[in-house]
Amino acid sequence: MHLCLSLSYLAKLSSVGSINDEETCERLRGLIHKQVQICKRSVEVMDAVRHGAQLAIDECQFQFRNRRWNCSTLETMPVFGKVVTQGTREAAFVYAISAASVAFAVTRACSSGELEKCGCDHNVHGVSPEGFQWSGCSDNIAYGVAFSQSFVDVRERSKGQSPSRALMNLHNNEAGRKAILSHMRVECKCHGVSGSCEVKTCWKAMPPFRKVGNAIKEKFDGATEVEQRKVGTTKVLVPRNSQFKPHTDEDLVYLEPSPDFCDHDPRTPGMLGTAGRQCNRTSKAIDGCELMCCGRGFQTEEVEVVDRCSCKFHWCCYVKCKQCRKMVEMHTCR
Repeated sequence: MHLCLSLSYLAKLSSVGSINDEETCERLRGLIHKQVQICKRSVEVMDAVRHGAQLAIDECQFQFRNRRWNCSTLETMPVFGKVVTQGTREAAFVYAISAASVAFAVTRACSSGELEKCGCDHNVHGVSPEGFQWSGCSDNIAYGVAFSQSFVDVRERSKGQSPSRALMNLHNNEAGRKAILSHMRVECKCHGVSGSCEVKTCWKAMPPFRKVGNAIKEKFDGATEVEQRKVGTTKVLVPRNSQFKPHTDEDLVYLEPSPDFCDHDPRTPGMLGTAGRQCNRTSKAIDGCELMCCGRGFQTEEVEVVDRCSCKFHWCCYVKCKQCRKMVEMHTCR
């Protein structure tokens, strides 16, 4: 079973309660032995891992909400169906966002004081070259990335995975984590009379996870199709088309073309097709009815929607709105 599937299963465990003892680690479906051992050694971190897994699913569904494959999940295992067991660019995205989400959630748990094993990044201190004072709680992204590497990547380094697919997954895992690292930012607070900036204290902070998702989705759009080659004694991934420039550590890579995702295939869990999906009649992009419905046509019906309207601010301090009803056209694929 692939790693991102076991991560997605973790996200489904909200009904179980906290992962707070070693016995729970033994009962987690989808983890290989080495991951169970990491879970037992780091039980306090596992709730953050579970939160990260849910973060990955939510972000994937947001980023793909207007595409034929919309990152829909199944109640059964594997959670994403067979879509991500193939070496497609969709699988590349899911692995990248999963690795990033674990690093992000564990780092956030460190900074908020939830974990005894880590806290703020105390390597960030003193005065910066720009002249401001490092202070506050800098996000300990190094700890989050290291935990993601050990827990997420261990499956790909174990036996049983095809060498080319393992290389693809490891590359995309790291690309996901780099999407956080490359978007780390400096946040500051001014101190002084009437808010003047006589003294400025700053700390390093992760970007919002939406920004990470946007960055990985951008890499998905420009992903490189690769194949495995042997260079000396080392197996590496190189662009299948030799005219393409080599991919970087931050790019996503994939091994095989994606299916068109047009039709429901009962033999392929997760291949739900686009029948019944909403589409945009005026758009020429992938969310438009022509592309979304794969040329099968669409049907239009008028539906009533309720919106907030005529909102007014009342002193102090709330906003009061009316509810307005209107009829709108809704288009769905045949």
